[in-house]
Amino acid sequence: MTDAPRYALYYTPAPGSGLARFGNAVLGTDSATGAAVAPPPGFGDDLDAVARGPRVYGFHATLKAPMRLAAGCGEADLLAETARLAAGRGPVAVGPLVVATLGRFTALVPAAAPPALGLFAAECVAFLDPLRAPPSPAEIGRRRPETLSPRARALLDRWGYPHVFEAFRFHMTLTAALPEAECAPWRERLARLYGGGEDLTVEAVTVLRQDGGAPFRVVQRFPLAG
Repeated sequence: MTDAPRYALYYTPAPGSGLARFGNAVLGTDSATGAAVAPPPGFGDDLDAVARGPRVYGFHATLKAPMRLAAGCGEADLLAETARLAAGRGPVAVGPLVVATLGRFTALVPAAAPPALGLFAAECVAFLDPLRAPPSPAEIGRRRPETLSPRARALLDRWGYPHVFEAFRFHMTLTAALPEAECAPWRERLARLYGGGEDLTVEAVTVLRQDGGAPFRVVQRFPLAG
């Protein structure tokens, strides 16, 4: 079972949008095409080093964390259920994004996340959960359950991921975990590069697939049409 592909439901910005161009350039890859993307002017090997981990996942915000499909479920079932989810939900206005430090990671986050965003993420988690296979002991171990609070461990046991519902925070990762002394300098550099951008509206959800240890690749993007 562990060699089965993993799937995730992410928010990915519209291909060709300013947000997509920014995130793809920082991470050095386009998960929609698999193409390498040149770094922004003024950045080089140092950015490549800190973006190597996030590059596997592509530029995104997690809505339903990576999972393997339950026995009897296939990719077509996941796509059909995601289409049904998207058809019944409307776009979510998020507002401006800012570059921030989360723990020791650098990410884009909402300046003020609206309650509707957390509710939408919770609906995504619950709606697709019947298609999720239970995580293997090794997959649970990678979440370091011994370090989690009792509530986070309960969320991991029930939903396969601890950062859901009240623990959810919309973020689009830009770097791996950094030494503490490097967090502020990278936040400032990437904030200058980002500049501001347009207010974000989550107007679609995207199913991505990972085969083995390969990077996640876009399978299909579904507009929120409700």
